Formats: sequence, C-alpha cells, structure tokens
Amino acid sequence: MARRRGRPRATTERRLEPNRDRCWSCGGVLWVAYHNRRRLTLLDEVVQFTLVIRRCRTPSCARYRRAYRPEEEGALALPHGEFGLDVIALVGQLRYREHRSVPEIHQELGRRGVVLAERTVGNLIERYEELVALRLTDHHRLRDRLVREGGVVLALDGMQPDVGHEVLWVIRDCLTGEPLLARSLLSGTEADLAALLREVADALPVPILGVVSDGQQSIGKAVASALPGIPHQLCQFHYLREAARPIYEADRHAKKELKKVVRGVRPLERAVEGRADPEAEVTRDYCLAVRSALTDDGRPPLCASGLKLRDRLEAIDASLGRLAGKGGCRPS
Repeated sequence: MARRRGRPRATTERRLEPNRDRCWSCGGVLWVAYHNRRRLTLLDEVVQFTLVIRRCRTPSCARYRRAYRPEEEGALALPHGEFGLDVIALVGQLRYREHRSVPEIHQELGRRGVVLAERTVGNLIERYEELVALRLTDHHRLRDRLVREGGVVLALDGMQPDVGHEVLWVIRDCLTGEPLLARSLLSGTEADLAALLREVADALPVPILGVVSDGQQSIGKAVASALPGIPHQLCQFHYLREAARPIYEADRHAKKELKKVVRGVRPLERAVEGRADPEAEVTRDYCLAVRSALTDDGRPPLCASGLKLRDRLEAIDASLGRLAGKGGCRPS
C-alpha cells in the first residue's frame, strides 16, 4: 500500500562528519567525496542530517574509493531506517515488557508525537527482535563477559509449551544471565542432557564452577556423568515456589474475582468510538489503563499477580475519584 501522506517535516538540522580525516589503511588523506541527506524520526524530534562522506583517493590502497561514513550515524539508527534506535527500543519495551498490542503501541507513540502508520509498528517490532537475536548470538561479546567473570554457574531447565511436543532445553550462566545453549529435544533422558552439557563445557573459555537445576532425576544423573566433580545444587526458586503454592492459589483466585469486577470495558470503548471530544479521550485512556492492568502479570511467588492487579485498580479508582472531585463525571 502506497504512502498516503508525506513524512513529518524536520524540526532541527544536524551535520555529522567522520572522526578520521586520514585513511587507516594507507595513511593518505580522506577527501570529502559527497554529502548525503537523511531524515530520522526520534522520540523527541525529527532531525534532518547532513552526512559528510569521505573516500580515499590512493589507487593502490585497499580502501580506494570506498565510502567512509560518520560513526555517529550507526549509533542513531539502522541502515536505511526512518526511525531512530530509541523508537525501536521503546516499541520493544511496550511490546515485551508491558505486553501492549500493536494498536496500543501505535496510540502511545502518537501520544508522544511520533508520526507513523500502524503497520510500521509491526515492522519496528521485527527490527527489535532482530537486534535482540543479534546480541544473543554475538560470541565475541559473550566470550569477553565470561572471561571477566572467571567462571560460570550453569542453570539447566526444560520448557514444554504443549503436552506431547518437543521440550526446549535452555542452559544459561547464572553470573552474567547470558543464555549459552537452547535446543529442542524429543526426550529429556540422561544421555540427551549429558550431550548438551558436554557441548557447552567444550565451548566455554572459563571453568564451570557449579550447576543449578530442579529436582528432575535425569538432570542430576546427566550432570554427574558429563561434569564429574562439579557441584550440583537444586534450584532455590523451585523450593520457594512449592512452599508458596497455597498462597499462589489464593492469589490466583483473588485475581479471577477482581477480573469479574472490571468486566465491561469493551462496551465503554464502543460507546465513544468515532468521537474526538475530551470526554471520549479520557474514557479511552481509562479503558486502556484497565486493559493494561489485566494483562500485566506478576512473577509468583516473588510477585503476586492478584495483589499487583489490586494495586493497579486501586490507583485507577483513586484517579477517577480525583476526576470526580474536580467536577468531572465519574464512570460507573
């Protein structure tokens, strides 16, 4: 689908130049070859950049006539992108930390003054996922982090999305929090898990200080056979989760009852569809706040979802009370 309106006008202009004026290959002068103009939409402004492009004019140089662009450009945006990395980072935060939908993210960006199409939000989510995947597979960065720590403490656990399907086994380092290996297996036998542990041990540049896992017997046997002499400790989180299970069940029931109280958000949103008056905007904002509270789960047993929902709803109710005190109409 073609663009129906032009890009927003630039609010400021900046000039970026390369940090070097001499070629690092031959030492010759890097001459200014041409200028590029690039418009970037950032969170707080739309900037029209003038990029100074230099080239080496020494025919015998390995970098002869190769463009040398300003280094700062790569810290602001991806190649050929229209939006800055700060916009992509905010989109990723709203999507994966606050669990916002694409229309909700589009509305939030519009509230911040970022002009873009709703379809573009999906594209920015894909760029964010690519950046995260690139960081996780940066082996040189991972090796440097592990070497600085001087050792690793491995955590091994399996996740099965659906009964009867493959189990995703993940091995990560507890000291740095970095994932080291993730692989789907049809079974979690001692031999399968031992092979994963040996593969990680062979690739590590530092010694293994210990292993943490749950109480699954196959994991314990795999650690004993693949990493003999390495201390193996059962995960304290699993103990805490089992001890807090009665509290978790009570909290889950309380959250279910709270959800019954705030049902009916959708009819309110339908009632103000197509309206642009202040009352409709306020109603939509409160409905969005309720939806966000319902989907913002905690992490039991350390963070109870029901208590978190209750705090969010009490904050919304207090805001409605202040609105009524100012002469506004308090919704039911």
